[in-house]
Amino acid sequence: MNNTIVVGMGEALWDVLPEGKKLGGAPANFAYHVSQFGLDSRVVSAVGDDKLGVEILDNFREKQLNCMIEIVPYPTGTVQVELDAEGIPCYDIKEGVAWDNIPYTPALEGLARQTTAVCFGSLAQRSVVSRETINQFLDAMPKEGTLKVFDINLRQGFYTKEVLCNSFHKCNVLKINDEELVTVSRMFGYPGIDLQDKCWILLAKYNLKMLILTCGVNGSYVFTPGNVSFVETPKVNVADTVGAGDSFTATFVASILKGKTVREAHELAVEASAFVCTQNGAMPEFPMCLKEKI
Repeated sequence: MNNTIVVGMGEALWDVLPEGKKLGGAPANFAYHVSQFGLDSRVVSAVGDDKLGVEILDNFREKQLNCMIEIVPYPTGTVQVELDAEGIPCYDIKEGVAWDNIPYTPALEGLARQTTAVCFGSLAQRSVVSRETINQFLDAMPKEGTLKVFDINLRQGFYTKEVLCNSFHKCNVLKINDEELVTVSRMFGYPGIDLQDKCWILLAKYNLKMLILTCGVNGSYVFTPGNVSFVETPKVNVADTVGAGDSFTATFVASILKGKTVREAHELAVEASAFVCTQNGAMPEFPMCLKEKI
């Protein structure tokens, strides 16, 4: 497992919360949590030549998080985050920013050829530059034995049926939550059947290795051809839910890469994401007892 490289690709930004700004963006959250399990992870994104961009790079260095971040002539991304009474975030995501303009470079192609697992979403594909870079990266990865995880992450109106359809074809693992599944079902014409049936349809239609469905407090499922794993969501005191889904994905991927079964990986992912919900912000350090299980 020494030469396994895991990449989180897409937005790197500041979540501007009521109590101040926190480093955010699903790819960075994912890569950070993967690195906590001793795997070689990288964040691929872009920042502006500005104070916020410098602070992101400094922050990654402090967290000892490896990255391939290009500096581009656009402002570093920010998101205004308001939390509702239940601690659920609402986002206002600024457009025309650095991570919309991630260039495809020879160095990035070299990284793709060595990448064992990648996680990408729909948000960073809202602009043509980053979308093409993500697609080229996926195509340059080794053909066999890789995990291409599409953590769909629907935000505001920043997705189209075409982008989603292409990503379903490019990935071999789909992660989606119950609300996103309803949206996708409406777009793709699977209304009126239950959530599990929708998952089986997507798994078969796009020839996926796995489909992960998270349903908040109502538990989570991992569908693999011919099998389904269900794990209840533990009851915890929620500080906020920011980054909980990313920690789930990261822990699941790290567990699979370390040879755990789908069921074991699923249980560990639920445990990790429940812990993150008890902490403020998206990148808390996992307790040693959790790291040691993987």
